[in-house]
Amino acid sequence: MDGTIFRRIENTIEDLKWSNLKTFPRHIRKLSGLLGSDGVKEIAEDLAVLVDLEAWIEEGESTQGGFVGSAELHWPIDPREELGMTIRLVHWLADDPERALGFSHTFFNSGSRKIDADLQAMVAQVLVPFGRDFIDYVKERTGVSEVTKLPERPLSTARKVFVVHGHDDGAKEKMARFLSDIGFEPIILHEQASGGRTVIEKIEANSDVGFAVVLMTPDDLGGPVSGERQPRARQNVILELGYFIGLLGRSRVAAFTRGGVEVPSDFGGVVYIPLDGAGAWKQALGKELKEAGLNVDWNVIMG
Repeated sequence: MDGTIFRRIENTIEDLKWSNLKTFPRHIRKLSGLLGSDGVKEIAEDLAVLVDLEAWIEEGESTQGGFVGSAELHWPIDPREELGMTIRLVHWLADDPERALGFSHTFFNSGSRKIDADLQAMVAQVLVPFGRDFIDYVKERTGVSEVTKLPERPLSTARKVFVVHGHDDGAKEKMARFLSDIGFEPIILHEQASGGRTVIEKIEANSDVGFAVVLMTPDDLGGPVSGERQPRARQNVILELGYFIGLLGRSRVAAFTRGGVEVPSDFGGVVYIPLDGAGAWKQALGKELKEAGLNVDWNVIMG
């Protein structure tokens, strides 16, 4: 079995959580492919043969009442059959991703006018718990105990937070001071020795951190050739955002925005927090640090 399969399944489901009608087909087909990969395929097939997807969907559709969203799916009681039903559903949607629109609208109608909301509700209620339960099931069957979350970093590293910034020195200093106040060591690139290295080499040399904060302030303007220019973060900020997402994972990166700055459309799952003057961003950052497994002093944050 490929030692990275669990992490790849988790990452793909995370991508699906933030997908829309344009990106859903790519991610659902990827998940279907992962369920058919070596070491997982046989287990998935053994579960899938236990259920009849078409009959299950028809039964659910028969419960439709007089208003949209009243239809209910009757999930199997047997945990193995529930896993098998979801596996069949994933392959069914991957074969024709357009089915997802009608399926999610029928059974997971959110009441929102945004079509993507139904799709994301389906992913949250079906695929997210499936990923967790399926991984546990495969581990139990195979004895594989791969850690699917980011490994613990040394304490000295975990307390370091890389601060990515543009030209807004006030935002940079405010963030660095707050991180110091709650017991973290802010790492700011221009304060580190160059040693004859390029910028990217300096980033790599100082990337032994447990978390990254990205300050997306409106330092540049940009937009399509035929459209209006919008405030944007500097290019180096976007580059470093992507770098730390790849290095640390999205759960250990928080981006802060100011002044209506345009945010990248291809970094789904990244938390964007308004850098407000009232200081609510401090509590939001504390929550993100805590969820990343880092200890925070809430007395200081709330003080």
